[in-house]
Amino acid sequence: MEGRCRPASNASRTRETMTNKTVAQQVSVIGLGAMGTALAKALLAGGHEVTVWNRTPARAEALAADGAKAAASSAEAMAAADLVILCVLDDAAVREHLEPAAAQVRGKVVVNLTTTSPEQARALGRWAAAQQVELIDGGIMAVPEMIGGPAAFVLYSGAAAGFERFRAALELFGRAEFVGADLGAAAMYDVSILGGMYAMFAAFRQGGAMVRSTGGSAARLAALMGPFLQAMATLLEGYAPGIDNPADYVQQQSDEFTAAAIDLIDKSAAESGNPTELYAVLRGGLTGL
Repeated sequence: MEGRCRPASNASRTRETMTNKTVAQQVSVIGLGAMGTALAKALLAGGHEVTVWNRTPARAEALAADGAKAAASSAEAMAAADLVILCVLDDAAVREHLEPAAAQVRGKVVVNLTTTSPEQARALGRWAAAQQVELIDGGIMAVPEMIGGPAAFVLYSGAAAGFERFRAALELFGRAEFVGADLGAAAMYDVSILGGMYAMFAAFRQGGAMVRSTGGSAARLAALMGPFLQAMATLLEGYAPGIDNPADYVQQQSDEFTAAAIDLIDKSAAESGNPTELYAVLRGGLTGL
């Protein structure tokens, strides 16, 4: 999966046009996997001066045709920018590059778009505060080819002033959603959204096995389930008050009704020859019965 590409001749014209509308900023991107490359290309297309670094130099060199500057080291890349974006493997890789470059990032805004846990984000924030670094943690809710498109959005938390300063650049990736000053907030929203996604995939896999026992197909199930789930997703806002303000919430469907429905699904799974623990987990999570 790759980010959207532009021919070099078009890239220069795009940067010139965009610079007339926005102030070009110096941005560095550390880590050029499929996602990091997509982020760098979006910044270049938006008219910014972009320095890139990757452990495999060929990936950085490939972006030079689009106008990026390839740095010899991650520290050199960080020194070249006012906004530093990290998109690497994990928390250990972030610290491997960031901590030795404390002098290069002091007084700057660092946006960590690497997938980490909420507590890892907070721990990095404690290091950043000691080093006088404005840290923002982020969670990308998109695959690389979606970057810059209407469906992409990115969650951010941490240094609010730094976020506002570079909001225009960050919005080149997709809709920028600031979710709070707690550095762990973006990661928590991220994993919560992903939890919903994986629960959906697990239920679809189980359902696919069940309908096949009647001669049906997972493909037909997908065609039927997709629109239904999209419609059901519109009900999430109605359920939110029951979590945010449970004392004032009037439940629309009783726990007993929900439990009975899930029990019937579980019974049907067993009858199909595909018993699962999935529905027992859902029953406990949704009803507490």
